[in-house]
Amino acid sequence: MNVLSLFDGMSCGQLALQKAGIKVDKYFASEIKPLGIKVTQENFPNTIQLGSVTELEGKDLPKIDLLIGGSPCQNLSIAMAEEHRKGLEGDKSSLFYEYYRIFKETKPTYFFLENVGSMPKKDEDIITELMGVEPIRINSKLISPQLRNRLYWTNIPGIEIPKEKDIQLNNILTEGWSDRKKARCLLESDSRPVITPIKRFHRYLMGFITLVFKDEEHYYACKEFHEKHFHKLTAKQIDEKLATEDIDISVYDGIRVLNQQELEICQTVPEGYTKSLTRNEAAGLLGDGWTVDVIAHMFSFIPTEQELQKEEELDDFWLT
Repeated sequence: MNVLSLFDGMSCGQLALQKAGIKVDKYFASEIKPLGIKVTQENFPNTIQLGSVTELEGKDLPKIDLLIGGSPCQNLSIAMAEEHRKGLEGDKSSLFYEYYRIFKETKPTYFFLENVGSMPKKDEDIITELMGVEPIRINSKLISPQLRNRLYWTNIPGIEIPKEKDIQLNNILTEGWSDRKKARCLLESDSRPVITPIKRFHRYLMGFITLVFKDEEHYYACKEFHEKHFHKLTAKQIDEKLATEDIDISVYDGIRVLNQQELEICQTVPEGYTKSLTRNEAAGLLGDGWTVDVIAHMFSFIPTEQELQKEEELDDFWLT
């Protein structure tokens, strides 16, 4: 099988194919982020890097059996500020049309396209019409400790929704405790965590980040303290209050963000896959990446060569 991966990132697609037991002859990757390419080549040195998707032409490639990709979601996601939500016309998310161009040029046997599940219906309908298939909606929470609502367009036949494994966030923490069953969806912005514990907790209450506390008692102490001193205040108002009042905020000491190992587990990436990066560098790539076990589940429905041979024999029988 020849595979072409657009917006390859750190090759979560290659990991998924490996987990699904699918043999790859040549894996072509289109990616421009140096760190993504670095991690890919460290783990899959035979990957053929092609550079930017905008400079790629289907005529320069051999027969592609599987075209995969997750075009940028920045202008589609509700996680972005409203002024940046320009849909498929945005400077980032309009790169979907590059995927579609390559799709038409290569005419792959199978295709697989991922994007954010919170996109506007009008943009979802445009992609559906162009790709010619209805999307499959799967939330990674079914088989991982992370919330991740995503849409998948593919012509891989017979895909079923994976069965829930009930993996809780607290089950995968290296230490500490969380009041949440699942981590919030990992985002590229996790590479830039808020530094001060009080601001971390404030954003946590607003639903923007995932935090880990020393224990259950520590969480409720922080919650009670915050409600007493900073209830309904904005981050700016909190700073102003701290500047004018003598408030001991040591209760927040010990609050932390997810570490690198926990981030990898949330995306079901093998432990140590991003070991050459710092925690924040890894968080950026993982937030941009795929939940590997979800993709591996879907790839497992790609017919094997033996299955295709049997279908051809059955077709010949009925034709006869």
